[in-house]
Amino acid sequence: MDIQKELQNVQLFKNLDLLTNQAVEGFISGMHKSPFHGFSSEFAEHAIYNQGESTKHIDWKLYAKTDKLYTKRYEEETNLRCHIIIDNSSSMHYPIIRNNTFENLNKIGFSVLASAALMNLLKRQRDAIGLSVYSDEYEFYAPEKGSERHHQMLLHYLSNMTVKQQQDKTTKTYTYLHQIAEKIHRRSMIILFTDMLQTETDNEALFEALKHLKYNKHEVILFHTIDTATEQEFDFTDKPKRFTDIETGDFIDLYAENVRDVYKQQMEAYIKEIKLQCARYRIKYVDANIKNDINKVLFTYLIERHIFA
Repeated sequence: MDIQKELQNVQLFKNLDLLTNQAVEGFISGMHKSPFHGFSSEFAEHAIYNQGESTKHIDWKLYAKTDKLYTKRYEEETNLRCHIIIDNSSSMHYPIIRNNTFENLNKIGFSVLASAALMNLLKRQRDAIGLSVYSDEYEFYAPEKGSERHHQMLLHYLSNMTVKQQQDKTTKTYTYLHQIAEKIHRRSMIILFTDMLQTETDNEALFEALKHLKYNKHEVILFHTIDTATEQEFDFTDKPKRFTDIETGDFIDLYAENVRDVYKQQMEAYIKEIKLQCARYRIKYVDANIKNDINKVLFTYLIERHIFA
């Protein structure tokens, strides 16, 4: 990575806390038509009212708008533990971005931004947050805590992740998912950002590692972080190109049009298998196209948190 690109990344993510706070405020403001209307520091979320429960905490204003009964679930009733896991291998630093903006992020930039925004929501709920980062090594681990000092430490680490491109960092997803699973003893929500592209090629072992994350009845959300246009649709110009594996350095010269159909078929089959295995183990699978905004990530979290609580 050259000095100019490094400075661009520093500039983009140096105020991560402020930027994600603005993003979350905009997201919450845009939810005025949803059952989560009123999300604020006053209460943590709404829950569907069940017949026989106390009517003390029914939100009658929301009932007037939706004609449905919801109760306010207060912070002390809904505190949870959340552990965010980020794949920081070289493939997550694709595509190579010369001028990072929030409309033009690579996979690691998208994952960092989305994670920081999730942490902002978790902080508002006074939830405990932990973080693990892996590539071909277990790079970082922080247990779940809810203090402001802990929050700022995690944001600082996330900001630094975007500054330097990972060189020749392979992915050992199932090796380190097992280790991370062993560290999380209390029931938690586990959120994983990965492109599911790894140098370890044993799919059965990979799915066993995902299954291990469900240990202790954890709720697991897999955000499949991908550049859909190029990595799934193989949308490259029909000129001779050299395609290089940025984790291993292996390369091949070819015309994209000559392999596009076969590539798409194999990629679609692989993604279908991931979805099937996630459904089998009751893992929430979410395709996270990096060209989309992070609202899909935030909304998925709110829905799953509502179920998890």
